Amino acid sequence: MKKQKPFELLGETIAPGKTARITLEVAKLHTNTPIQIPVIVSHATKVGPTLLLLAGLHGDEINGIEAVRRIVKKGWHKPNHGTVICIPVFNIFGFLNLSREFPDGRDLNRMFPGTKNGSLASQFAYIFMKDIAPLTDVVIDFHTGSSQRNNYPQTRCDFNDEASKALCRVFAAPFTIDSSVIAKSIRSAVTKLGKQYILYEGGKANRIDNFAVEQAIDGTLRVMQHLGIRYFDTEMPDQKSYTIKKSKWIRASNSGVLNLRIKNGQYVDKGTILATISDPYGKFERSVKSPFNGMIFNVNEMPLVNKGDALFNIGKHDNPNSTLSV
Repeated sequence: MKKQKPFELLGETIAPGKTARITLEVAKLHTNTPIQIPVIVSHATKVGPTLLLLAGLHGDEINGIEAVRRIVKKGWHKPNHGTVICIPVFNIFGFLNLSREFPDGRDLNRMFPGTKNGSLASQFAYIFMKDIAPLTDVVIDFHTGSSQRNNYPQTRCDFNDEASKALCRVFAAPFTIDSSVIAKSIRSAVTKLGKQYILYEGGKANRIDNFAVEQAIDGTLRVMQHLGIRYFDTEMPDQKSYTIKKSKWIRASNSGVLNLRIKNGQYVDKGTILATISDPYGKFERSVKSPFNGMIFNVNEMPLVNKGDALFNIGKHDNPNSTLSV
């Protein structure tokens, strides 16, 4: 068997069989206090792939942070083969402020691959792409819905990327969504390096949803076992898993009070009333109906909406009793 070499990251050396907590430091607060991002590295004694578990790219997306925290707490990040890197909170600025953005107002997930002397968010992206991303083989990136939009647990990938499709099938979230790569996103930058990538979405911002967290953990353990990093007594879930190749946002036709009539993750027939929108004075009430048979995988839980707001994301599907695979 090939002998395992020490693992070098951010100027630190992690010997085979050891776990180390190192720090990524990019900037300081106004008080000159350094902002340090903990990076937990576990390096096995046997050769294998390198897996990165990344959460908190948006500082208000807590479910992914909680999923990685629980994995570390249980010691499940310690591999028998290869290396596991855990970054529970990448956007530490946003996490401190319960905010999606960086202090400069930019969305970190639109700044990749970044620049050495650009904006603060761009510098973070640059350092990640220079010092961390090249060392990985597989990245699992944990997210939630933004604002009050609640994502039913799902993985997203470009269905033209066969390697990512295969990993999503192993992850086995309730939904797998065909999603084109967005320019300047971390997914775009990482996949251009030839790395395998899973984007997980579950729950909404500034909330801990235990179902979404558990789905994230279970899927991650299945991927680790599939990659040969560590054996877990895991099986494919009993729940049905659906692929969504075509989807549509249903938007508010009026401004008013939104009353939901269906649950997230539910199958609906064409014409099903998904919600009503009314004014607070009893003058009107409008029904929001499904335009086709499909599965609801994102719900706006904001009680007050404006005309044009995205309310539901629905994927076309005619047979809710079938179990689909990617």
